[in-house]
Amino acid sequence: MNNLFRKKSITKVIADAAAGYNESEFETGLRKSLTVRDLTALGIAAVVGAGIFSTIGKASFDGGPGIILLFLFVAVACGFSALCYAEFASIVPVSGSAYTYSYVAFGELVAWIIGWDLLMEYAIGNIVVAISWSAYFTTFLHGVGIDIPAWLSMGYWSAQRMDTFEQYQAWHSAPQILGMRLICDMPAFLIVVLITYITYVGIRESKNAANLMVGLKMLIILLVIFAGAFYITPKNWIPFLPNGAGGVLKGISSVFFAYIGFDAISTTAEECKDAQRDLPKGMIYSLIICTVIYVAIALVLTGMVSYTQLNVAEPLAFVFEKVGLHWVAGVVAVSAVIATASVLLVFQVGQPRIWMSMSRDGLLPPIFSRIHPKFGTPSFSTILTGCVVGIPALFANMDVMVDLTSIGTLFAFALVSGGVMMLDSMPDRPTSRFKTPYINSKFIFPTLMVGVLIFWLVKYKASFMTYVGLDHGYDLSLMREAVPHYLFIIMILVLMVLSYLKNLSLIPLLGLMACAYLLSESGATNWERFFVWLVIGLLCYFIYGSKHSKLRLAVEAEAQKS
Repeated sequence: MNNLFRKKSITKVIADAAAGYNESEFETGLRKSLTVRDLTALGIAAVVGAGIFSTIGKASFDGGPGIILLFLFVAVACGFSALCYAEFASIVPVSGSAYTYSYVAFGELVAWIIGWDLLMEYAIGNIVVAISWSAYFTTFLHGVGIDIPAWLSMGYWSAQRMDTFEQYQAWHSAPQILGMRLICDMPAFLIVVLITYITYVGIRESKNAANLMVGLKMLIILLVIFAGAFYITPKNWIPFLPNGAGGVLKGISSVFFAYIGFDAISTTAEECKDAQRDLPKGMIYSLIICTVIYVAIALVLTGMVSYTQLNVAEPLAFVFEKVGLHWVAGVVAVSAVIATASVLLVFQVGQPRIWMSMSRDGLLPPIFSRIHPKFGTPSFSTILTGCVVGIPALFANMDVMVDLTSIGTLFAFALVSGGVMMLDSMPDRPTSRFKTPYINSKFIFPTLMVGVLIFWLVKYKASFMTYVGLDHGYDLSLMREAVPHYLFIIMILVLMVLSYLKNLSLIPLLGLMACAYLLSESGATNWERFFVWLVIGLLCYFIYGSKHSKLRLAVEAEAQKS
């Protein structure tokens, strides 16, 4: 059992990355070319994408103008995690992100689980982004008079549902081969091919492309904010919370999905000129900038039209169409294409570097860590990521994948927050340029949690009864949905005791608590799907990874010598 939780020392992680192992599979090192500005641009590129152009509409419809409170809450929750990521990145400035950090803090098995989980965040998440890009691109082409056949711009499983006119049209107009309808999302596949090529030929090329797209995207977003500000009607902001706190909380998944991505830049640590100094700054700067953008956009949206009209797929274009600014709506369509392409680029950079780190540790075959001798990128892993994303994007329906991406990301955030608390207890913890500010949680956290519980029971008792599944008595179907909620409550009780006994640091503790709460709201069905995904990952680990672990082989070699 101890072998499953063997940890890698920080000095060994850094030494291995610096040496590159000098083996034939990856004898060429990654190129160091990223600065704070580049990392901030990559962070903005990853975060500001499909969320601001689509899911913000549904969230505003549910929560009204008060949705800005949810953006701020999720930003704070992500901010706690960002500080933890920044501290880890400063201590362990190597590729691998939460996978490498978990290897140091929790051990090999947890590291494998989080590495497998990051596959869900990056690769599966990019399938969603590719499908979203396809929708924006086909809408843009339609606006300029070019129409792609419906059966070439939609996934097979989406068309099969025939819930919308477009799906019905795609299903019945598609050509058939041997009785099988030929329906695929060709734009989604082609954009993945293009982005994969850019990431394959070099990090410098990826950086330049990201900087260009972020520059264009920011200009257009500022245009939207300033142009929309002249059409704001303050009475649209009243009532501020039309559906109460419950309406605002309905948008948790959508709003959190809008923040996914700032952590992806931690995978580029070995390509930074000064990772220990620049990575923390890049993550924090990008998160602050994106939060300001989201709050401003939400205020403009809910100020230009009533929140009751915002349950649309393209809310930014919709509000400008409503006030007669058709040219701005066209500009928004172009921006949406650029924004989602930039998200795709950053995640396609991130996933191969996770695989590369896992391969370096022996948990995946050596070919995953092969570095291209000319381009200085993980060549095989980059091509494989393109296939893993591009082929399913041809046929997939993205609804289920959105939920899986969010739960996978939250799980990674929670482990990184917990990992920083583990670091604080390590006797050989090295010094770092960035340290999460220490605030003793001994009395603050238990008092805060008791206060929140009392306020919840007194002010929103019905909401609390719904949370624990007792609003309709002991209904087993409702109790099933409440299981994640009970696990969250148990975890909070344990953390209250540990914070008192161990004097835990408050900021990572709040990060862990916030992510755990958002996880508890993800729904039992999504947890069951996530559990199945993890079981598949564990099978892969025990079949290959545990037997080829370089840390295990080194420990066994030492034991034989002694």
